[in-house]
Amino acid sequence: MGNTLFDTAFEDARVRHKALSKEIEKHDKLYHQEDNPEISDAAYDALRRELEQLEENFPDLKTAQSPTQKVGAAPAKGFKKVRHNVPMLSLSNVFSQEEVKEFIERIKNFLRIPEAENVEIVAEPKIDGLSCSLRYEGGKLVQAATRGDGEVGEDITENVKTIDDIPKDIPVIPNVMEIRGEIYMSRDDFMDLNALQEKEGKQIFANPRNAAAGSVRQLDKTITESRPLKFFAYSWFGEMSAFEPKTQDDIRKYIKDCGFKVAEPYGVFDTAEGLIKYYKDVEERRPDLPYEIDGVVYKVNDLSLQGRLGFVSRAPRWATAHKFPAEKAVTILKDIDIQVGRTGVLTPWTGPDRTTR
Repeated sequence: MGNTLFDTAFEDARVRHKALSKEIEKHDKLYHQEDNPEISDAAYDALRRELEQLEENFPDLKTAQSPTQKVGAAPAKGFKKVRHNVPMLSLSNVFSQEEVKEFIERIKNFLRIPEAENVEIVAEPKIDGLSCSLRYEGGKLVQAATRGDGEVGEDITENVKTIDDIPKDIPVIPNVMEIRGEIYMSRDDFMDLNALQEKEGKQIFANPRNAAAGSVRQLDKTITESRPLKFFAYSWFGEMSAFEPKTQDDIRKYIKDCGFKVAEPYGVFDTAEGLIKYYKDVEERRPDLPYEIDGVVYKVNDLSLQGRLGFVSRAPRWATAHKFPAEKAVTILKDIDIQVGRTGVLTPWTGPDRTTR
């Protein structure tokens, strides 16, 4: 005879898991396909964390169809499809200092590194933009693609060629290579674009990320060309015969030598305390940065260690994103005008401004 209490708990979890999965899949489509999210990143992260917790408590709920095992969303109609040679996976998230320490502990445990030894970790801002993979052959840009579902993305080659930040020719080392990064729009350019959109009676974008993604994912490349888009590179994949990087730091330097821009501030640290201090410094500088970020990214610096760590489901073991809390704003209430209803109920005045009524 089964455990009735467990069976009831599992059934409740199954029902909640199904509802959460459906909701997350809806938001994935809105964010990745339509560039029109309905909820904040923080609210989305909360949904995903709840789903992950359910699957941790009830492992039978985890299947290949679960959102925890998927990346992004399927490519939108109207674009040619591109299969990534190396999957474009997502990142796991951490939200607290304790979770940063646990991230490093997991790395050491997996690699059997003594507790007293340190592991170098690189840290850089997490740009809030549209992920893009650029393929170069013989030094020429031949293809650009969105992340899509991680395995297959959208072909946005002609649109990307209109972005000045992206070199069309690079040194031929190696012969075939991919550069990955984020297409974004600066805060000032976003404000100017929205002002123009409003003046012309067109769609107003909710934030710079939506504006950048919506500008790139156009079937008419002249629209993309008219938008002030920029690009930050963060990783490289290619044949190792001519160039053999040893660290993530080597890759970053090579990317810069190829003419790509990279996000700042950046650092290399070997303790959790160093990463946490970097996180706090970047969070403090966040309002003054010319572009939107939603956290910082930590990556094991040694590429051989990255190879040993490998991947789990939709993310690498050797990297994670330390997300910022939702940005807060303060509203100052200067005045309240109360009116008395026929029944004596007091309610705030919702009609025209009292100076004109």
